[in-house]
Amino acid sequence: MDAIVKNFPHLPTSSDGRPSQKEAEDAVRVLLRWAGDDPQREGLLDTPARVAKAYKELFSGYDLAAEDVLGRTFEEVGGYDDIVLVKDIPFFSHCEHHMVPIIGKAHVAYLPNGKVLGLSKIARVVDIFGRRLQTQETMTAQIAKAIDDTLQPRGVAVMIEAEHMCMAMRGVQKQGSTTLTTTFTGVFKTEPAEQARFMTMLRGFK
Repeated sequence: MDAIVKNFPHLPTSSDGRPSQKEAEDAVRVLLRWAGDDPQREGLLDTPARVAKAYKELFSGYDLAAEDVLGRTFEEVGGYDDIVLVKDIPFFSHCEHHMVPIIGKAHVAYLPNGKVLGLSKIARVVDIFGRRLQTQETMTAQIAKAIDDTLQPRGVAVMIEAEHMCMAMRGVQKQGSTTLTTTFTGVFKTEPAEQARFMTMLRGFK
């Protein structure tokens, strides 16, 4: 954001340093003209406002903090200390290199250390990091670190499977190819048997 302000000092900015709604819409009009279309034709008149509104939703993760979502934990676990796995969490993100969609699912597990999270919190953390410009590798590590730092479990395991539209729609144009990334912390990283259990649960849990 500092680079935007430095390079375009004339842009009106909001209190948090962001360009104004009007400047965002004007930027969309520039892109429409650059693509070869006419922003003034009937079908595109409202497009800049729609795009700005859509981007506000698509990139809402910048306005949210994972630690706020993960702040509340539960200690009444009845002695449970085995793997907690939330599988097949759907998400969409955007590639930070081309700003086109990344569509996939995340699998997140942790080994409790006296307290647990509400299951919906894990899905919300995936959304927070997904709704930013991302690389899949970074997103995988961010989810694991957020849970590890806040919950301090015995270990965290994260796997993401995703299709990148920057590969499907442009460049090599390979539709249907999937990228898989993993991050392990704690005992999932130091004990191969725990990694194996995580993988087995992913394959066996439908």
